[in-house]
Parts: sequence; structure tokens; C-alpha cells
Amino acid sequence: RALSTRNDNPQAASRPWDKERDGFVLGDGAGMLVLEEYEHAKARGAKIYAEIVGFGMSSDAYHMTSPPENGAGAALAMVNALRDAAIEPAQIGYVNAHGTSTPAGDKAETQAVKSVFGDAASRVMVSSTKSMTGHLLGAAGAVESIFSILALRDQAIPPTINLDNPDEGCDLDFVPHEARQVSDLEYALCNSFGFGGTNGSLIFKKI
Repeated sequence: RALSTRNDNPQAASRPWDKERDGFVLGDGAGMLVLEEYEHAKARGAKIYAEIVGFGMSSDAYHMTSPPENGAGAALAMVNALRDAAIEPAQIGYVNAHGTSTPAGDKAETQAVKSVFGDAASRVMVSSTKSMTGHLLGAAGAVESIFSILALRDQAIPPTINLDNPDEGCDLDFVPHEARQVSDLEYALCNSFGFGGTNGSLIFKKI
């Protein structure tokens, strides 16, 4: 199952990593980012919100709608982004997860984060802003990249709302219910995983 049927309580329907999750909720929205060469932006005095320092992708082609249980495809996208950025996993302070609230996807992404981050997995903050926006489909990656950049700018981690009872195996720091102020966030990673196993990860650095 991909879509939630919690129609009687729509505000609580998107609940990533919660035991009672039953699928994603369609959302409506759009976002746009302006990409510019760094020195050019500096020369014209542009306000620079963040720098894209890493990009990674993978295509696991495991199943049309379900990811592999071990999150291998998602993990490879994150590893490729880290290699491109030439940084260690422990340097990432925040992961804006794909986090769709599907029974299979949330567990697979949790396993992927554990695989990539190792001992640092328990320290990295991970949240799903889809708990608040729903799934914006083609717009999700752009909007969630903006959320990741604003987390760096404001030193504030957006929460995962509706996470009342974490599911078995979903045991990372998912920043439940309330946003969290931090003081030393330098890198954020944003995940976007599509049906059919098309996976992408971006790493942003605070300017």
C-alpha cells in the first residue's frame, strides 16, 4: 500500500516512522531554487543561502513501488553524495529524509541511514517534513531542499509531527513533534527517492 486511508483524521494521516502509519498523503506545493556559480554570486553581492557541495544518485530497480528492506539503493545515493562532497558521514548534522510514511519505505530509509552513518547514526538528526506538507511528488525534492537550506540558515531542525509511537526498528533521532534549535549545523543532506528505485541525495553546506 502506498496511499494513506486515514480519511477521518487527515491532519494526523502523514506520520512517518510511527507504528500507525499506513501510507503517504498527497500534498500540493511548489518550490524554486536559484543556482549560481559561487564567485559570480559573491561578485554581484547576492545573498547566498547555502552551497551545494555534494550530489549522489542510484537506481536499484528493485520493485516498482517498494524499496529493498535493507535500503541499499538509498544508501548508495547517500554514499555517492558524501564522496562527491569529500566529507565524512559524521560531519552531516541533519538529514531531511524522504520519509513518506509508508510501512516499507520508512523502515528501509532507517536501515539506509544506519548503513551509511554507522556509529554516527544515533547522533544525526533526521526528520520528515512530509509529515507536515504531505508528499508533493515532483515538487518534493525542491521544497525539501529549501527546508534543508533554511535549517542551515536558521540553525533550526524541522520536526517530524505525528510521531507518537515509533515503529520497531525506527529508532533514530527523528526530532518528534517540535522543532529543535541547534548551534553548530554545517552540513545537511536531503533525500529524494522515487518509485522504481530512482534515488537522489544532495548535500548543502552553510555559508
